[in-house]
Amino acid sequence: MQRRSVYLAIFAALTASAAFPAAAEPVFNRIATLPVANNLPADADKATKTSSEIIAVSEDGNTLVYSDSPFGGVGFVDITDPAAPKPGGSIKLDGEPTSVIVVGGKVLAGVNTSESYIKPSGRLAVVDLATRKVEASCDLGGQPDSVAVSPDKAFLAVAIENERDEDLNDGEMPQLPGGDLKIFSLKDGQPDCASMKTVALTGLAEIAPEDPEPEFVSFNSKNEIAVTLQENNHVAIIDAASGKVVSHFSAGQVDLDGIDIKSDGALTFDKSLKDALREPDAVKWLDDDRLVTANEGDYKGGSRGFTIFGRDGKVLYESGASLERKIAQIGHYPDKRSGKKGVEPEGLEVATFDGTKYIFVATERSSIIGVYKDTGGEPELVQLLPSGIAPEGLVAIPQRNLLATANEADLAEDGGARSHVMIYRLEDGKPAYPTIISANKEDGSPIGWGALSGLVADPKEPGKLYAVSDSFYSTAPTIFSIDATKQPAEITKALTVTRNGHPAQKLDLEGITTDGKGGFWLANEGNVAKLIPHAILQVNEKGEIKQEISLPEEILGGQKRFGLEGITRVGEGDDETLWMAVQREWADDPKGTVKLLAYQPKAKEWTGVRYPLDKTEAGWVGLSEITAHDGQLYIVERDNQIGDKAAIKKLYRVSLDGLKPAKLDGDLPVVEKTLVHDFMPDLKASNGYVLDKLEGFAVDSDGKAYAVTDNDGVDDSSGETLFFTIGNVQALN
Repeated sequence: MQRRSVYLAIFAALTASAAFPAAAEPVFNRIATLPVANNLPADADKATKTSSEIIAVSEDGNTLVYSDSPFGGVGFVDITDPAAPKPGGSIKLDGEPTSVIVVGGKVLAGVNTSESYIKPSGRLAVVDLATRKVEASCDLGGQPDSVAVSPDKAFLAVAIENERDEDLNDGEMPQLPGGDLKIFSLKDGQPDCASMKTVALTGLAEIAPEDPEPEFVSFNSKNEIAVTLQENNHVAIIDAASGKVVSHFSAGQVDLDGIDIKSDGALTFDKSLKDALREPDAVKWLDDDRLVTANEGDYKGGSRGFTIFGRDGKVLYESGASLERKIAQIGHYPDKRSGKKGVEPEGLEVATFDGTKYIFVATERSSIIGVYKDTGGEPELVQLLPSGIAPEGLVAIPQRNLLATANEADLAEDGGARSHVMIYRLEDGKPAYPTIISANKEDGSPIGWGALSGLVADPKEPGKLYAVSDSFYSTAPTIFSIDATKQPAEITKALTVTRNGHPAQKLDLEGITTDGKGGFWLANEGNVAKLIPHAILQVNEKGEIKQEISLPEEILGGQKRFGLEGITRVGEGDDETLWMAVQREWADDPKGTVKLLAYQPKAKEWTGVRYPLDKTEAGWVGLSEITAHDGQLYIVERDNQIGDKAAIKKLYRVSLDGLKPAKLDGDLPVVEKTLVHDFMPDLKASNGYVLDKLEGFAVDSDGKAYAVTDNDGVDDSSGETLFFTIGNVQALN
């Protein structure tokens, strides 16, 4: 336990850093994560898909309630101890819940029961928070989306979206029936079904005025309701008492500069987009005269940011591309969404903590929560918080200094991360995330990065490292220079790997080592189906490929997709040897072993040994990095499991002394390995779910060891990258 404490202290020391200038003020840090699959009934298949979408909190701040559309109900989380949340169970609501709110001791949930797009229906369910029983139900006459309650608890508003069929006529509008707004009177948290007023929203918008699709509702202290008509690119303000439309305005459009608009496997923030419709999703009042919208887009728009409007529709602040570019600096930019709506801001929360009003902006595709201070003018970005995949709902609990998020995506079918509720606390200290960021280029655009898959230290300069990106960025394979002496670590340079003067294609770089001549050796993981060869490449200091060496024919007959995952160099001159780790078993490998390959550039000879893998009860185990230091080969061995299923994330060493690789056409000796370090405590220290892909490891010239995770290019991933040190490697042996 003492060693684990040391590891966690080292991790905290490195990650206690800010992506932005920070004063001695409290900060939000994640303190707990709960997979909502833990709320499934005891007799349910734990692989059943679940989701946490919209989230609310009880008035005492001790119970979270979230809508779960796949499950068809709502779930509860006990946060009496917010650092150790407990599953509180779930109940079915006979339909698809779309939103929840808590009033007094009642949970009010909008439930979609639509037969079809042209026959929408729904109801408002009333659930007793204590007994978890459905007490009442009000027919809504359409498909509900968002629900909100007035600050004085006198009124409830429900946005009836009656959403369109996106597969019909390419989703073109209008598609009737159109939506509207429902307003209820409340008494002791109970809606009076007979009091329901229907507010028509037709004829307001310039876009499809006959087919309003209300998306989100929010009350101010005057009991006025702001409602977004997302696909109509419009905002309306309604007086709750009378049901009259007080005002309405177009959400307008934005010119965006310095963005990436091509989903091409390259991160280039130098393009423009003109007249992008905002198409706001969430809306929140900042006060009685200002409101903020998250401009996700849906129909033809999406402006990648958020906007502060006056109640008259005047734009008081427009974030433009600024948030997206900051997100790119921390490695969370989703390149596959470049041709669509980028990071897609979707959710919002506004709350005052100890006299400071914060705006929280949830970006669905980058899985980041932007935290801003409301200054009355241009808001101040103070933090970027890591979230689970696809955050949609947020709820602030200022009386307890807490923030909770509901993260919608559940990738159980693909063995990926589950849907999670995550909890953050405002406290003294420094931001624990991000752990690595990038600098800006000379033109002011961010150095885009992600999917860091291999790591090596500069042989002379302590704290200077190099990393490579993998095949996710297929059109721009890159070598990154990292200054690990900074907190967070900083990517200072990006060097494109080129062939014949152009970015090299057909590469999946998974390993990197220095070549002793100012350049590098790179390990390329092959894929026959994609015509990517299993090979090693030598590049010079300009990134130009000078040698490309295929793996030997003796083993290519048994090749599989999972090939080289690391490369390292020992010796000089005639004795120079490159050691490579093959990730998984090939056809010619005895079960439970993989190859460590050795190549001598001078003699052009290949040899190898066998490495015994740990056994696992789920998934597979393989190698993801190899690093030579002080007479040892340090090897990262990991399973492919994520979250609660993750078990094997370890560092082993194999002594080079007496290591005698054999020719590949004969029997290969099996090496002995010694455990050096278990990475599981490091991966748990971020208080998120355990990431599966620990893929980079390096030891610098002072003996300090660093590790980094691969975020899969933010594709079916939260985008989180953990970069950390485990201290001096000799002290661990």
